[in-house]
Amino acid sequence: MSSSRTCLAAAATASFSTEQIGESATEEFRLAFKDESGATISPWHDIPLKNEDGAYNMVVEIPRYTKAKMEVATKEESNPIAQDIKKGKLRDYHGPIFWNYGCFPQTWENPNDEHPELKVFGDDDPIDVVEIGGKAIDMGSVAPVKILGVIAMIDDGELDWKVLAISTDDPLAAEYNDIDDVPESVKSGVREWFRWYKTPDDKPLNGFGFDEKFLNVAETEKVIEETHEAWKALREGTTDAGKLWTGTN
Repeated sequence: MSSSRTCLAAAATASFSTEQIGESATEEFRLAFKDESGATISPWHDIPLKNEDGAYNMVVEIPRYTKAKMEVATKEESNPIAQDIKKGKLRDYHGPIFWNYGCFPQTWENPNDEHPELKVFGDDDPIDVVEIGGKAIDMGSVAPVKILGVIAMIDDGELDWKVLAISTDDPLAAEYNDIDDVPESVKSGVREWFRWYKTPDDKPLNGFGFDEKFLNVAETEKVIEETHEAWKALREGTTDAGKLWTGTN
């Protein structure tokens, strides 16, 4: 099975299309990304982190109210979106996620770098994004978002930042400019969902750094920039890529 559609990042200089390979909910399923010429590209390495208007590009992996644990396959050639597999089985959340979930391209949480305050290492993935707008966004979309804050989740001893953001075309984007503008119910909802979501698999609760608080936009920008610089080093080959597919190894 193969199907395609086009998504356009507002104010970006290029459009990107996706092509489905294999049936949904199978190990063979892949969502490949292509540029305007039809050439296969990597959503991790070839889509810019930011647009000319300052909005960040979010690669949507898991649409709102869905359960399949989809992710950019960082170890596969061209990094298509695929469903995560654990212990030989396709991975699903035990209940739907209530927001759109994905990652920022051209970022990387370096597993070789210890955070100076939290004393944990990165999780070896692009930085995660939780989009809190009012509509579901299709998997594979490149959605321009406005960042609002970030929380430092500690998952199995690894640092796994979660950026809170809102789509630039959401009505609330005009009202939300920093983390204090976001209702406490939304912030606590995101934090508690990620605290508990692995417990049905007999995993421990996840923890959070910085007194479990979301950091503001200024601090979020610093975190994203640090992961962007780590990604640059990964692409340049000045840090160990391990089994990751970088397009240069």
